[in-house]
Amino acid sequence: MKSKKLVAIGAVIATAALGLTGCAGNSGSGDVTLKYGLWDANQLPSYEQCAADFTAETGIKVDVEQIGWDDYWAKINNGFVSGDNYDVFTSHLAFYPEFVNSKQILPLDTTKNGIDLSIYQDGLAELWTSPSGEQYGLPKDFDTVAMFYNENDLAPAGITKEQIDNMTWNPTDGGTYEQVIAALTVDKNGVHGNQPGFDKNNVATYGIWMEGSGGGDGQTQWSFLAATNDWTHTNGVWGDKYNYDSKKFQETIAWWKSLQDKGYMPTWEAQDGVSWSEQLAAGTVAMASNGSWMIGSVFGSASDTFKPAVAPTPVGPNGKRASMYNGLADNIWAGTKHPAEAQEFVAYLGSPACQDIVASNAVVFPAIKTATEKAQSAFTAKGVDVEAFLVHVKDGSTFLFPITDYKSDIGAIMTPAMEAIMSGKAGVETLTDANKQVNDLFKK
Repeated sequence: MKSKKLVAIGAVIATAALGLTGCAGNSGSGDVTLKYGLWDANQLPSYEQCAADFTAETGIKVDVEQIGWDDYWAKINNGFVSGDNYDVFTSHLAFYPEFVNSKQILPLDTTKNGIDLSIYQDGLAELWTSPSGEQYGLPKDFDTVAMFYNENDLAPAGITKEQIDNMTWNPTDGGTYEQVIAALTVDKNGVHGNQPGFDKNNVATYGIWMEGSGGGDGQTQWSFLAATNDWTHTNGVWGDKYNYDSKKFQETIAWWKSLQDKGYMPTWEAQDGVSWSEQLAAGTVAMASNGSWMIGSVFGSASDTFKPAVAPTPVGPNGKRASMYNGLADNIWAGTKHPAEAQEFVAYLGSPACQDIVASNAVVFPAIKTATEKAQSAFTAKGVDVEAFLVHVKDGSTFLFPITDYKSDIGAIMTPAMEAIMSGKAGVETLTDANKQVNDLFKK
């Protein structure tokens, strides 16, 4: 559920020893301590509580470790090689297909552990099911995308809440979405982007942030736009064909790039390595598309000058809104010396007992339907309206994170291709060649 660039892991996996003996069973007696890893500091308190409750219930101890995103994946992949890894770790859909194919994770025994997949939000459990039908993870949460903005910026721009809640988009003129972005953009002389005399080369507040090129997924940047233009990343879950050569995709990216040229969105150089949420709170940007996992961080930065709010993604040419539907799950390392206990812990993490704790802390949306409702109530109690994120689940306007093999190799192709476009070094037509390189991976 991270929108930053994913670490390249293919080379590490490819060299990992596949014949691990970690499934050599648990001792069956004595103390057992599982090592559990996650990257999100905001969720650490929830899972420390879940681990403590699990230990109290089963006697199985759990050491919980949280480290940052890049270091986290480096540790996991190095652990595949060294044989010293977390027994259970929070996983991401971008990496999990490679973990399955390289036999680095274990399938779950849902029958033995009494797991009922129907309790989860529709479609989430299927994300963690392999082509052969084995379940490799239980949904622990889900995320969607919406538009974070500073409510204080609306009135000076002549924009109402109703307008921002009902934006429309198309790749020709950008629809009312572009109109809102232009109105929210202000140059250093106080002239808005939709007013005569706007100086696009001296912008004080951008109407929209970009947060990188989006690579091959574009989760928080452009995926929700392309999807409303009737485009899909692939030919299905575990597919073998990508569609970056599509006219609908390329015209979407061309429009997105045009926002830079008009001065409504920062240049590649201006945004590279800069925190969008800090810029939003500081007033350097008025609106940014991003994921529900950022709710706590954004709303926690409220001040007299920054009044955070959230609007739904715009309605596109197909008459619908759209949001990528992503969700995390926990994987069991194939090298664990305690596979039975690890299975038991994963089942607990995916149970109402744990997910209700996650819900009560109002950080993310738990995957269990009843826990999702409790999380919304917890957010409301904090004064945060999260309906813009949940509307996609309620009206069925979600689409799945692209799950295929070769994700690391695809990232190695698409990230520089997209960065070249957004930095002005290449045109969208270069995506056709990049797409061929991607699809050639599946012909090996």
